[in-house]
Amino acid sequence: MPIDKIVVVEDDQIVRKYLEQQLRNRRYDVASVETIADASEVLSRDNFDLIFLDVRLPDGQGTDLLQELQTRPQKPLVVIMSSFGSVESAVACMREGAFDYLVKPFSSDQLEFVLRRAEEITQLVKVNRYLSHEEDEEMGSEMIGRSQPMQNLRALIRKVAPTQATVLIQGESGTGKELVARALFRQSPRANNPFIKINCAAVPENLIESEFFGHEKVAFTGAMNKREGRFELAHGGTILLDEISEVSPQVQAKLLRVLQERELERVGGNRTIKVDVRVLATTNRRLEESVERKEFRQDLYFRLNVVPIPIPPLRERMEDISELAEQFMHRSARKHGVRVRAISDAAKAVLMSHNWPGNVRELQNVIERAVILCGESGSIEPDQLGLPSRASISSASVPSPTVPLGGTIPSDQPMLPLSEVEKRQILAAIEFTKGNRTQATKLLGISIRTLRNKLNEYGVNSRGDDAGDDGE
Repeated sequence: MPIDKIVVVEDDQIVRKYLEQQLRNRRYDVASVETIADASEVLSRDNFDLIFLDVRLPDGQGTDLLQELQTRPQKPLVVIMSSFGSVESAVACMREGAFDYLVKPFSSDQLEFVLRRAEEITQLVKVNRYLSHEEDEEMGSEMIGRSQPMQNLRALIRKVAPTQATVLIQGESGTGKELVARALFRQSPRANNPFIKINCAAVPENLIESEFFGHEKVAFTGAMNKREGRFELAHGGTILLDEISEVSPQVQAKLLRVLQERELERVGGNRTIKVDVRVLATTNRRLEESVERKEFRQDLYFRLNVVPIPIPPLRERMEDISELAEQFMHRSARKHGVRVRAISDAAKAVLMSHNWPGNVRELQNVIERAVILCGESGSIEPDQLGLPSRASISSASVPSPTVPLGGTIPSDQPMLPLSEVEKRQILAAIEFTKGNRTQATKLLGISIRTLRNKLNEYGVNSRGDDAGDDGE
C-alpha cells in the first residue's frame, strides 16, 4: 500500500471523528489534530503521505500550511476540505499545490475515489524516484540466439510469463538471468506495473532487511526518515530478487513470511502492510546443495522453486556465439563511436575455441575491448580479443588428466564432466596466478564473488589477494 500515514487537520469534532474512523477502517495509520500548530508539530516528528486539511482553522488558514508544505523536500499530498466550496477557491488551492478538493459534507464513495487516486499517484512517484537512481538497463536487453537450448528457453518463458507463479531462475554467472526475468515481466499481465530489482549480493548484510521491507523513522542509527522497501515499491507489479542465495538466514525467515502471507512489517514498525507482488529470483548457485549444507532454508527454497527455469551456459550453445558477437560488435561500435565492419574468420575461430567460463557477459566484454582496439582496417582480429592463448598456462599446473585453460581435451585423455572441467580450470587459474584472485578472475572472465563462491563449494580457502575485490 503506497499510502499508510495520514494526518487529519480539522477543528469540527464530528467531521474529524468521521474522517478518522473512515480512514482507520481502511487500515491507514491516522494522526488527528485541530490546529495548524498541532499539525506542524506532528509533521515535524514523522513523514506522512497524505493530509486532509480544512481551510478555516482556529489559528489560521489551511492554505498557509499548504504553502509551507510545498517548501519541504518530501511533500505529502494535500486534500483541502471546505464547507464553503467554490470553483474559484478550488482552483486557487490547486495552484498552491493541493492534490484535491472536497466540499463538506462528503460521502464515503467520494473519499474512496480521492484515496484511490492518491494511492496511484504516490505509487508512481515512489517508483519513479527509485528508478531515477537506477542505471538504464534496457539497452540491449533482448535474448539473442537461435540454438535449440535458446528456443526451449523462450518457449518456457512464453508458458510461465502469463501466470502469477513464483519463478527461480538458475544459471552460471553471466548467462543472462536478469534478461530472462525481464522477459517474464514484459510478457506478464503485470507488464504495465512496477518492475523492481534488488541485488542481494550488492547490499550490505546490515541493510538488506531495510532494503527489502523498508524502515520507520529512527528505526536505527541514520534512519532519519521513513522509507518504503522494495516490496512496497513493487506493489501491484513484479520484484526481482537477484542472487537470492546471498540472503542471511534472519532475512530468509522474514522473506518466507512475505511469500506465504503477502504481508510485511517495516524495520522498527509494528504495523502489518499487505503487498501484491509477483516474485522472481535468480541464483548462480545450486540451491539444493545450499539447503543440504544448512545455508539456505528448505521451506524458502520450496516457495521460490515453484517454476524453475535453468539457463544454459554459453558453452552448451556455441552456435549462438557468432550472432552474439556480431550484435555486441555493432552495439559497442555505436557506444564508442568506432567504425568496425566485421569480425575476421580467424577471430571467429578463436571465439569458437574458447570455453567461456564467464558466459555471455565475458563474450560481450571481449568484443567491446576488441572494438576499442580495432585498427583502421575495421576488422576485428585475434590479437585484439585479448583471450589467453593455449600455451599461456602450462598444462603442468593442472593435475592429470587435464584440460589446458581455454583449450581442448587431448585425444589421449578421457572426457570429463563439465563440473569437473570447471573446477580444474578454476584451480588452475588460482595456481597459475599464485593465489591472486583478481588476476584469476580476469583470466576466467568471472567476478570476484563468483570465484569465492566456487572455491567455497570446492572446500578451498578463498582468502587470497584481495586487490580489486569490489564485491561484484
